[in-house]
Amino acid sequence: MQLCSLFKGLKNGLPVDLKIEPPSQKDAFDVIHIKAIAYDEYEWKGPFYFIQGADPQFGLIKSWAVGDTNNGDDEWKEEIKLTEQAVQAVNKLNPKPKFFVLCGDLIHGMPGSQWRKDQERDLKNVLKNTDQNIPLVFVSGNHDIGNAPTRETIDNYCKSWGDDYFSFWVGGVFFLVLNSQLYFDSSKCPELKQAQDVWLNEQLAVAEKHKCKHIIVFQHIPLFLREPDEDHDYFNLEKSVRQEIMEKFHKAGIKAVFSGHYHRNAGGSYRGLEMVVTSAIGCQLGEDTHGLRVVVVTDEKIVHRYYSLDELSSQGMEKELLDMLAKQI
Repeated sequence: MQLCSLFKGLKNGLPVDLKIEPPSQKDAFDVIHIKAIAYDEYEWKGPFYFIQGADPQFGLIKSWAVGDTNNGDDEWKEEIKLTEQAVQAVNKLNPKPKFFVLCGDLIHGMPGSQWRKDQERDLKNVLKNTDQNIPLVFVSGNHDIGNAPTRETIDNYCKSWGDDYFSFWVGGVFFLVLNSQLYFDSSKCPELKQAQDVWLNEQLAVAEKHKCKHIIVFQHIPLFLREPDEDHDYFNLEKSVRQEIMEKFHKAGIKAVFSGHYHRNAGGSYRGLEMVVTSAIGCQLGEDTHGLRVVVVTDEKIVHRYYSLDELSSQGMEKELLDMLAKQI
């Protein structure tokens, strides 16, 4: 069985050498790690790209169809097929992406729910078929750790999928993965939110020291959907929390935040910070199709396009994006 790689335990801001350790236990998926090896990933090497997906959310399609999002997630055959198609589409891309990030809600079953373990098992079985040269990056969503997470739910997520927040470097670009649920409701674990805040400040200091080409953030819940001052609802962060984060990101020079959660494509900008909201691999709640986002990082800018799974599978990336990758420094 071909195995995928997994970013896990990288809370130290070291550059990442995409080197895979061999499995040593029965469940190989859980024990394949990316070693953090200090080498030249701090340095800009030229344009590259990665793939962003969000919300495979095994179980939501059935539960949404029957109108029972709490207990109707006892079937996820369609999500299996869609995620298999996503993996196959990513594997066919040439050149290969630097990594494939999934921005949360990996499964639908909340912590403690009946079908959660089965959904996790089946998702891992699909993801094991990802090309072993394409690392996977996982971001925690509200269904992965709960709407009001606890230390226990976060610990259980980390055991299955890796750290809930961490950083890594690729080709001179600094990437931050955040646990956005701690910004949505940390009432049951305020000390964990505080720890992430302290860590984030430290990481932004690291980025400033090394003069990175770009800083990019991944999180599940968008800061906002279209306008920075829009009203708060289930799909964005509370306005005062949002404003504080946006200002921090702006001052740090962060170029873009990529998220999911909305199950529709959306986005906007705040003082040069782009908020990119990507629709789902799984259940759609709007007019978009099941898909993935291709993100090209150049010396000057970050360019992205959302592809339907059918389009990416059959046609691959468009010439305009491939031409950007061909332009070396």
